[in-house]
Amino acid sequence: MIERTLVIIKPDAVKRGLIGEIISRFERAGLRIVAMKMIRLSKEEAAKFYPSDENWLRSVGSKSLKSYAEIGKDPKTDLGTDDPVEIGKIIRGWLADYLSMGPIVVMVLEGNRAVEVVRKIVGSTTPYSSPPGTIRVITPLTAQTWRTWRRGRCLTSSTPAIVPRRLSVRLSSSSVRMSSWITHKLLI
Repeated sequence: MIERTLVIIKPDAVKRGLIGEIISRFERAGLRIVAMKMIRLSKEEAAKFYPSDENWLRSVGSKSLKSYAEIGKDPKTDLGTDDPVEIGKIIRGWLADYLSMGPIVVMVLEGNRAVEVVRKIVGSTTPYSSPPGTIRVITPLTAQTWRTWRRGRCLTSSTPAIVPRRLSVRLSSSSVRMSSWITHKLLI
């Protein structure tokens, strides 16, 4: 089934000159770029990429608490709280800061089972649990600080069901204007 998916190459990967490497991985997997643009978002625009509802905040905070437990760290020491919603708010703020810290590359990829293919190439949102060779482990985790390990190098939508909302919110920004390239069916 032919699908389209949204991929954003984040500021650190752009700064480090990894755009070509990342794109080539998608192209070698048979995906085709149907739209691409380099932009810079304000913090307010970047914040629109991440939900602010309590369920999402709780989910993100809970995943972070699990990660803290796995490595034996106390979240209160780093974050000042162990409440999952509050941690979700903190992380959402970090993500907006991070996404707006420099230029990003926004692209729409198309291909057979594009959503699944992109997720396999990109890897887990936790780099230490991603398989070797995925985009999220291009650089060693030891070179990252604790507060940036979750940030990854590529942003993708999590499920086809939320794609229309993500694309309409994120690509309607005056700085992006790629929505004409995207159909709101089976997108990520």
